[in-house]
Amino acid sequence: MQPLPILIHSTAAIRAADRHAIEVLGIPGYTLMTRAGEAALGALRAQWPLARRILVLCGRGNNGGDGYVLARYAQAAGLTVTVTAPAGPPADGDAARAFRDWTATGGRTEPWSEALLAHADLVVDALLGTGLTRSVEPPLAAVIASTNGAGRPVLALDTPSGLDTETGLPHGAAVHATLTITFVGLKPGFFLGFGPEYVGRLACDDLDVPASAFGSSGGVLRRITDADLRRALPQRARTSHKGTHGRVLVIGGGAGMAGAARLAGEAALRAGAGLVTLATWPAHAAAIAASRPELICVGVEEPTALAALVAAADVVAVGPGLGRTAWASGLIEAAFATDRPLVVDADALNALARAPVARGDWCLTPHPGEAGRLLATDADSVQRDRLAAVRALVARYGGVAVLKGAGTLIAEPDQPAWVCERGNPGMAAAGMGDVLTGVIAAIAAQQPERGRELGLAAAVGVLVHASAGDLAARAGERGLLATDLIAQLPACVNPAS
Repeated sequence: MQPLPILIHSTAAIRAADRHAIEVLGIPGYTLMTRAGEAALGALRAQWPLARRILVLCGRGNNGGDGYVLARYAQAAGLTVTVTAPAGPPADGDAARAFRDWTATGGRTEPWSEALLAHADLVVDALLGTGLTRSVEPPLAAVIASTNGAGRPVLALDTPSGLDTETGLPHGAAVHATLTITFVGLKPGFFLGFGPEYVGRLACDDLDVPASAFGSSGGVLRRITDADLRRALPQRARTSHKGTHGRVLVIGGGAGMAGAARLAGEAALRAGAGLVTLATWPAHAAAIAASRPELICVGVEEPTALAALVAAADVVAVGPGLGRTAWASGLIEAAFATDRPLVVDADALNALARAPVARGDWCLTPHPGEAGRLLATDADSVQRDRLAAVRALVARYGGVAVLKGAGTLIAEPDQPAWVCERGNPGMAAAGMGDVLTGVIAAIAAQQPERGRELGLAAAVGVLVHASAGDLAARAGERGLLATDLIAQLPACVNPAS
């Protein structure tokens, strides 16, 4: 199977590329369909080499046509193939030709029955394609429900039937695939919303449609890769020293909340920052320093005390555990007035929601609830269209926005948003956001001042954080602690050259 592309295009852009291939490049539509069927059979045999009895669920459109082609090729390869078309055969176009070719080679199309599932080693889902815009209707809704409940592995062609390929939300019902092989390009819905739960493992085949078919479309998302990690964190020179590895100031830890500031500070150290200072509630400084002596801890009574600390920092992280007191408000206001790049989290985000301002050199790191407050809406609205929400954050507040959650998104002006594919549900635990704040600040601080790319630092910080979470969860996701993740950070910020 081909490597996954970096860029993720809108469904409309992929359809336009498909039309360009047919109308301009002269590739017949049926040729693309046969390539899709051949690629799908290759994926099937690679993933399930012992499968012998294949049930193919075909719809009436081109997605069903792909299924008929796969069925024909699979039967020719010696597999036992059963095809069923619950909504009837296709009436015209390339899909109808694929149906005729299947029939001409002796293939039969059986009436739909739930009993067919019991006799299959594997189910191929070719019911509904990317054009679905409304709720799945009978009889296909019942077919999808039966398929999901059959306990059989499922290969979805192009997209799991019923999944919105833009938002990642199901149209009432959607197939839970084990493996999805998509064609021409990756779709946003595979990475957004509930998409990853329905897609399963993801493969892509471009069907030999050249990248030029996308024209000026630069994609709506881009995957964060290890190449980005190496660009943000190149190998260090032997003559480097702590002063050249970046200086981070963390402003956090109001009364009774020392842990959040310490987590952010320790994460910044583990992510490679040369010097990390905590500006915190005075009563916390000694205890934090005793438990993590590598941190410079300064008790701060008044906002004016921040001036010298800010002057010595390359990047300032503000918000972890600050609280909503007058003391916290004063520190947040002072931080927002600095000329240093900022990473803004937690209570500093809540303060920003109450008094919105914009600037170009900060990174906001909200979870969906905080994003809802920043956008004067609610978490449910944010989750229904996460891509629109993260773009709206950048439009309203400037800089870079990191919308946390499954499939974390990172947006900056005039660029496709980054999306993170790593991470796990065990990371839904207290302190994980504080760790992410420290990691992003550390990676930003390690970049040369003139070449500092806050968007890249945020994206790579998210990747490092998620990768550390996956390493920490090898013994199990339930019960994962933020400190477990911190211990894995060094392995994730030292990429192989």
